[in-house]
Formats: sequence, C-alpha cells, structure tokens
Amino acid sequence: MKNVLFVAALLLGLQSFAQQSYQLKGKVSREGEVLPNVNVQVVGTGQGTVTNLYGEYQLILQEGNYEISFTYGNTKTIEVNLIANQTLDVTLDKSEEALEEVFLSSIRVDADSPITFSNLSNKEIEERNLGQDIPVLMNYLPSVVTTTDAGNGVGYTSLRVRGSDATRTNVTINGIPYNDAESQGSFWVNLGDIASSVENIQLQRGVGTSTNGAGAFGASLNILTDRYSEEAYAEVSNSYGSYNTHKHTAKFSTGLFNDHWEFAGRASLIKSDGYIDRAESELKSYFLQGAYVNNNTLVKALAFGGKERTYQAWYGIDGDQLKEDRKYNPAGEYTDENGNVKYYDNQTDNYQQDHYQLLWDQKYDRNWSSNVGLHYTYGRGYYEEYQEDAVLGEYGLPDFTANGEDVTTSDLVNRSWLDNHFYGVTFNGTYQDEKMEFILGGGINKYEGDHFGEVIYTRFAQNNDPYEDYYFNVAEKTDFNIYGKATVAVIENLKAFGDLQLRTINYTTEGPLEEGVELPVDDSFTFFNPKVGLNYKLDIASQLYASVAVAHREPTRTDYENALFNGADQPEEEKLTDYEFGYRLKKEKFQVNANLYFMNYKNQLVLTGEIDDEGAAVRENSGDSYRLGIEVEASVQLLEKLSIHPNVALSRNKNRNFNTQFDGELQDFGDTDISFSPEVVAGNRISYSPINGLQLNWLSKFVGEQYMSNIESRASLLESYFINDLNVQYVWKKAPLFKEVVFTGLVNNIFDVEYISNGYYFSYDDDSSNPGTVTTIEGAGYYPQATINFLAGITLKF
Repeated sequence: MKNVLFVAALLLGLQSFAQQSYQLKGKVSREGEVLPNVNVQVVGTGQGTVTNLYGEYQLILQEGNYEISFTYGNTKTIEVNLIANQTLDVTLDKSEEALEEVFLSSIRVDADSPITFSNLSNKEIEERNLGQDIPVLMNYLPSVVTTTDAGNGVGYTSLRVRGSDATRTNVTINGIPYNDAESQGSFWVNLGDIASSVENIQLQRGVGTSTNGAGAFGASLNILTDRYSEEAYAEVSNSYGSYNTHKHTAKFSTGLFNDHWEFAGRASLIKSDGYIDRAESELKSYFLQGAYVNNNTLVKALAFGGKERTYQAWYGIDGDQLKEDRKYNPAGEYTDENGNVKYYDNQTDNYQQDHYQLLWDQKYDRNWSSNVGLHYTYGRGYYEEYQEDAVLGEYGLPDFTANGEDVTTSDLVNRSWLDNHFYGVTFNGTYQDEKMEFILGGGINKYEGDHFGEVIYTRFAQNNDPYEDYYFNVAEKTDFNIYGKATVAVIENLKAFGDLQLRTINYTTEGPLEEGVELPVDDSFTFFNPKVGLNYKLDIASQLYASVAVAHREPTRTDYENALFNGADQPEEEKLTDYEFGYRLKKEKFQVNANLYFMNYKNQLVLTGEIDDEGAAVRENSGDSYRLGIEVEASVQLLEKLSIHPNVALSRNKNRNFNTQFDGELQDFGDTDISFSPEVVAGNRISYSPINGLQLNWLSKFVGEQYMSNIESRASLLESYFINDLNVQYVWKKAPLFKEVVFTGLVNNIFDVEYISNGYYFSYDDDSSNPGTVTTIEGAGYYPQATINFLAGITLKF
C-alpha cells in the first residue's frame, strides 16, 4: 500500500518537470458565429482539445512546425510555425458543415465538465482488437477489473468499476440502452467483435450524467459506433492465437455517393477452445449501416447483432480442484450405466440477438438541434443441460413403474429458453449559445420476455409431447425517463452544471419458474435524480471540478427470485449519493487527472458471493454502505518516442454495521469490506515507437486482494495479482496492392502468472456433528484465468 501511495504522489509531483511551452490559442467561427465542440487536433501527435462554449481553444506546444486540424463534421487543416505565444482564429465559412455524430453531445461529457471520465479511442481499441471482448479491451482504464469465464477473454466476459459489478454499469450504444431490462447485465458475448465497429468509448465513473436506461451505480459506458465515411474503403482482418482462437473480419464502406448516401458493413467470426476445458465459443456477428447526409440532416439506419454458442463454463471449481487441475470444468459431467465419467457434448448456451436503430440528427439553426432514436432488439435462445437423476415431477413428467418398482427420477436433457423483445424511442433537443448549453431529453422503452423450458430427452421416463413447456413465466417492464441538463458560463473561468432526471419503472412477472414456484411481481418505482457541479479553470492548462449526484436503482429479476427462494423480504430500491472532486492538468508532455470520490449508499444490493444455478450473482440489501477513494491517471512524454500512461485507484469500501445469519443466529459483524472490492487497482502502459509505423506497448495491471463475502471471511479471500502484456503493432503504409497493411501481436500474461480474477463464496448451516448446535460451513469456487498466451493478426486495407 505504501508503494502505491508513493506512486500516486509521484505522478502528481511530476508536474514540476513539465517543460516550458508556447501557447497556441484562438476562436473558431462560421459566418461570424462562434462554434463550440469543434475538434482541434495536432496532426501526428495525438494531442488535441475541443472548443468551449465561446468557440475558444488552447494548446500548449513546444517550438516547431505543426499541422493543426479543425473538425466540425469535415476537416480544415492549417500549418503553424510556432516560435512564440500565438493567437490563431479560424473560420470554417468555406468548409462544408456536417453534423456531429448521432447523440454524441447529449450523452457524453468533455474536459470542461465536472464528471469523472476516461475515453478509449478507436486507435487504442484497434491496437489490441484480436478477438477479445470489450471488457478485456477496457482492462487498463482506472478502477476497472475484468474477468472471463473461459479464462482467455473470449465468450462470457464482464467488468467491475469501483467494485461495482456489471449490472451497476449503465451501457448505451449510440444513446440506446443496452443493459438487459430484467437482469440489468450487459452480455458482450451476444455482440461478438463489436469492437471492430466502434468509433470510441467513454467510461464515466460514478453516477455520471443522465442518460437512458438503468441507473448508473458504478459507472456509465457510452459506445459510439462507426461514423459514416466520406471515402470508400474495404478491409479484411484475420488473427490466430492460443487455444485455437481465431477471428475473421471483413468490413467495407461505399463512401459518400451522390454527395448524400453511404452504406457500410461488417461480418465477423470468432472461435476459441477457451483456456478452461471445453469452454469453447463460436461467435458470429454483423454490422450494417446506411447513412443519409444533407446539410443540417443526418439519418442513420443500423442493423447489428450476433449469434453465440458457448460451452458452459460458469460453474467454477473448488480449492482442491484448483490445485489438481486449474483448467477443470465440471459442466455436463455425468456417469453412464457402466460407471464411467462422461461429459455431455452439448452442455451449451445458445443465443441470438439482433438490434435495429433508426437515428435522426437535425440542426435547425446556429442554436437549436435535436436527436431522435427509434430502436428494437429481438433476443432468443436457450441453454441446454444434462440432468442426472432428475426428479420427474419437477419437469412436468409422470412417475412410472418398472420391474414392479415406482420410478420417480431419470437422467434427462432440458432446455431453458428466453425469448424477448425490447423497443422504444429516445429523444433530446439542444439549445447552445456562447454562454450556455441546455439539453432536454428522455426516452420510453418497453421490454417483453418469455421464460420457458422443455425436456428434449429422457433416458428412462416417458417424455411429453415435443416442445411442451414444463414452465412458462412472462415478464414486462416499462421504463420512462425525462431529463434536463444545462451548462452555464457563470464568469469567465467558472461553469456551472445542473442535471435533473425523473424516471419511472413498472415491472411485472406472472407464471411459474423452472423450480415450479410462482413468481408474481408487480412493482412500480418513481425516481428523482438531481446532479449539480462546478468547473473552475485555474489557468490555461489546469482546472478543478466538483459535483454531487443522486441515483436510484430498482432490483433485478434475480433479486426477486432469490428473495422468494430464501424466504426473505422483497428486495428494496437502492439510493446512491455520489460526491466527486477532481483536478485536471493538460500540458504538451504531461497530463494528469486526479479525483476524490465518496459514494454513499442506502440499501445497496451488494453481492453475497453466492451464485445461482444459472451462474447469476446473488445480492442482498446491506443497509448503509459507502465507497471512498482516490483515482489518478497520467500521461507523460519521457522522450520523443517514449511515453508512459499510469493510473492508480485506492479505495475504502465498507458496509456499516453489517448483519447476517451465521452459526445459526443473526450476527452483527460491524463495519466490513464490501464484497469484490479491492482497495488497490493500478495499471500502466509504456509506449515506445522506435521507427515510423512501429508501436510497442507494455501493459501492466495490479489488482489487490478482495473478499468474495461481506463478512471478511478468509474462506472467501481472492489473492492479489499482477499481470503484464506485450502489444506490438506495425503499420505498413502504401504497401503494394493495399492502402495499408497492419500487423498486430499480443502476448497476454507474459510472465505466466497463475491468477484468479473472480469466484464465488457459499455457506450453509450444519448440525450433524453436534445436534442442537448449528455451525456454518463455508466454501468457495474460483474462475482461473489463462497463463501466458498469444494472439497475432494482419489487416489488409484497400
């Protein structure tokens, strides 16, 4: 801990070593009116900024010659010879104006906002995009911890931010909610290779700004898919690596034709055997886009989705199995009539999800614009399981008589189905001038889901008619929200931010579950979520910000089910008040973002450490709890071709006066660590470019020890781990026959560390050894991650 604190202090202290630089500033305008949100970039350096509400920009650069690009739809580039402080005002009068991408300004924040965030650019994604899922690509962002069931980043993957699990992170794609309405999780396995169609990703930590979908209790993740392209292109990517992992992707764009139309698409196939035994994946996906551009109008029609088949790997293994064979997978295991242990070869999860979006971005004049999005998602699929000695009555099958004896059990194979529809509309209108920006927006979304099961095979018993359901539960959820948010320039260096959101939810279920028990839910919620903040510029290169935000969140379907089976009270809604205080410094060769946060929860639904039969995490209301921490991320240009990008998060995550059943009675454990919340999470990227086109990245990640329970039981402890990856990319420009050829290599876990990033904890009462005295028996399961492995790929761009 002392070493990490020293590193954090060192990062802040490096400011004093930043070299003296010249200032390039100015205003960007069109037809005499200033333009906010113009993207200003120093070509070839990765440095840049965005104009503020007054159309002003400021850059700190060393003496030299530069090309500065100004992008407001299309791009205007100006050469600058910087030998002293210089003012450069730019007019875009003669540059054709194109609209910003859909929903970007309404759901995103920039460096002048009082929100804590990090961005992941298309370039950073492309450097490591060799088949692993979005959470794995985000692994090196501050406070992020990722895990994967198969162990190698393909298949079922998830992330935690500030200790909050994936159901607490609000995910939108082009402003459209992506989280599953019932479970509130984000299942990236259904969108294989979506990273190949992503322009950029913004991760807002904490409550963040108002957006559509579920409330953000750990973070908001805003994904922007590919922009329309003005020029035609095509590219083919292929990669191969350890565990027979391979990815094949083809992309194209027609470019703008007839000055208004563009069509683009992608098709991908990812396959992997997985690190864990039999944890194979087959992910097929597609992305299609049609765009219409005309002066102040941008309309995009999108269709994207995927079909996945993965062998189940969500069971985990115990400590003894971990020592004997860390790749062991108990899924599908059964014993045949001769006593031989076998594995059912179709113990799989199968799901297809298709997304359709129609997005309309309209600018009416210099001040007014609007965005409207219509969406529809259709998901359907099942997981198939071999059940040994299953009780027939639980599957709607009759008992029978054999050899004069009553038979009530049989081996069988069942499928548990989910068939759902999610549709709705999102909207916002924006007014913007030199002094302020105001956005009024919202959305209404409807979910309809059928949960049902069928028995497709029995070894001994008489089966029902084909496709006859043995349970059928229907669910509906309506989610409406409306918000207004404004950024106002109070004085020259001070901006105030306000955000008010009203959200209403109605959730109902009807019918029996797989266990034959009825799940009758009819719950409604009304949430008011205010947010306020200030941003103050200390000087041209630095600023302070502070904010207070309130969020509420409704229980998930799994929360209702677990309360039913455990005989507990109905789960309650949660409330979070998030306090953020931060500092940003941006100079030519040194940048740092540092922030303090205090997240105060009421009735937080914390993970108990247990999982249910489907691998879903079990949660319970914990009363009062909090998360207190500091996050620091920096970027330091040490030499012309060498830079480092470290980050560290130190936190204290506590349940207050935590009570739970243990040894047969309700016990007060006092203040305890919140489950799955490490006190230290740190990362670093060292980038070196020895020659033009060659980029070497050394990536490091440290995650401190964490408990999988809320009682700080040693049986639930996950040890800390430190892993390192090596990423190599070479871009061959103007290669024969191609516009560009890109070679990419990635060695994961280069020091061959045997580590565990996730697991589960369980306990049960036992009085067999001493009747009348109850003792709690504890245990744990683990999800081992891959040791050293590699991926290599080539992309041909036409």
